[in-house]
Amino acid sequence: MHPIHPVLITQKGALFDCDCLDLLARLRDESVDCVFADPPFNLGKDYGKGTRGDALREKEYLDWSRTWLDACCRVLKPGGALFVYNLPKWHLALGSFVMERLQFRHWIAITMKSTYPRGDRLYPAHYGLIYFTKGNPRAFTRLRTPIASCRHCGKDLKDYGGHRGALNPDGISLTDFWEDTSPVRHRKFKSRAANELKPMIPDRAIRMSTEPGDLVLDPFGGGGSTFEAAETTGRFWLGSEVGDCAPAGERLASLGVADQLPAPLRLAFQPRGLPPDLGPAQE
Repeated sequence: MHPIHPVLITQKGALFDCDCLDLLARLRDESVDCVFADPPFNLGKDYGKGTRGDALREKEYLDWSRTWLDACCRVLKPGGALFVYNLPKWHLALGSFVMERLQFRHWIAITMKSTYPRGDRLYPAHYGLIYFTKGNPRAFTRLRTPIASCRHCGKDLKDYGGHRGALNPDGISLTDFWEDTSPVRHRKFKSRAANELKPMIPDRAIRMSTEPGDLVLDPFGGGGSTFEAAETTGRFWLGSEVGDCAPAGERLASLGVADQLPAPLRLAFQPRGLPPDLGPAQE
């Protein structure tokens, strides 16, 4: 097994410039508390040099997806959470595959703004974030969202049936329909050319399903949204990106870098899988 090396280490995590399957193969069984995966959607997009083709035949895409999903299920701890962000089309097949291994929790609808015609099909209005746990969840926090108000006058957008005064002052309980998470499309808000996940999405998933000090894995690092969410909420994190790692590195550099893997990450690796310059895992 060839060594892999982190291109960035922070106080809480490490990013590896490698295929996700190379990273997953080096992790111990039941070593990760949460997996958040935002894979390519197989829409023919260009994710840069080193990435696999994004226009695979359907069977090839599903076979590849099942391979990394199976590995994610293996490294997940009992009670740990798996989130997969993808198109509803792929969730039908992949969700069924994961349900043979994990317990289904939710299909979270992530709204899409600025939809556009698709020939003889309905306008696509949401992506899916499917949420599973390995058995009963070890951690679950009920999150709340701010009460929506008009950005011009500041008044509430809804009257809540006349019961506004009875609402919790901390906000509305989060449901499985997220309508404030439109994709990051404008170039000035993106850290890379390809599509980028809005940080709010992994942030909610992480805070909902983990506790500070837990270890979060993102096998498709992209622009680093998941890593930033984990680092800023006190979780450890581990990730890979087969394409350009610079956007994620630039996002995380301001949070502070380190020269040694944090102990929880070292323990997650198979002893034979650690890069030789980082030494053996500490038991």
